[in-house]
Amino acid sequence: MRIIKIANEIAASEISLGCMRIWNMELKDASKLIATALEEGINFFDHADIYGSGKSEELFGDVMKDLGIDREKIYIQTKCGIRRGLYDFSKKHILESVDASLKRLKTDYIDVLLLHRPDTLVEPEEVAEAFSILHSTGKVRNFGVSNHNPMQIELLSKYLNQKILINQLQLSLAHTGMIDAGLHVNMRVDGSIDRDGSILDYCRLKNITIQAWSPFQSTFDGVFLDNPKFDMLNKKIEEFSKKYNVPKEAIPIAWILRHPAKIQPIVGTTNANRLKEICKASDVNLTREDWYELYRAAGNEIP
Repeated sequence: MRIIKIANEIAASEISLGCMRIWNMELKDASKLIATALEEGINFFDHADIYGSGKSEELFGDVMKDLGIDREKIYIQTKCGIRRGLYDFSKKHILESVDASLKRLKTDYIDVLLLHRPDTLVEPEEVAEAFSILHSTGKVRNFGVSNHNPMQIELLSKYLNQKILINQLQLSLAHTGMIDAGLHVNMRVDGSIDRDGSILDYCRLKNITIQAWSPFQSTFDGVFLDNPKFDMLNKKIEEFSKKYNVPKEAIPIAWILRHPAKIQPIVGTTNANRLKEICKASDVNLTREDWYELYRAAGNEIP
């Protein structure tokens, strides 16, 4: 597994394991999954306080004890800010959420805390106060956001004493909006619609690492692998699977890793064998021609 520098600061595996779906696993199965991730070189694990209503974090804490994991050798990321029916970036909610996550994870600190989805009622001064308390007390070492656009990040950054290192965004071969807009500049076609405020280029300029969530998910039609609605894409994935002698699951991740923005995919499988197959992506270096072939096979047009 290759190592990337998140925002030039955190030496993390270029693939992260997302733990959203582990909440209903048996301890032995979850331990097998996490052990496999570690064996494959994954050292970065993504959580959120709402995953399984907190059960995912709780089980992960049990797994760390079960496997005897050295806490200093892994990175744990979690998110807060989503409540039932609303978003909440208040100082009180952020502080309470982190304390609850620490208790469930059975750890003294969180490596990265992300604000999960934008809160239009955000008072950035309160976020700044919460982050400063969490940082000064050692409860959180680094901070970031998820699903935020450039101006929302700018608003927060005006008040924060800490740098935003990460922005977690949906990206896959079948969900390429942040890429499409940059290829269709000054054109009157659907691909030219910029729904994200040039977030890809903004994050590169600001040295913010993008984490790609749902890297196997399409925009509207579910998972694209083996989905007949994506016949051309699956044929091309199969072709490159043979070309690079890796499982087909590795190709969509290799496509994300090929981008020079050093995007870190968050893979959410709970199948240890499939995780091994996905991690083969770290051995693949797609050519520029291969990257664009896959992009076109997903139904995207090159202007």
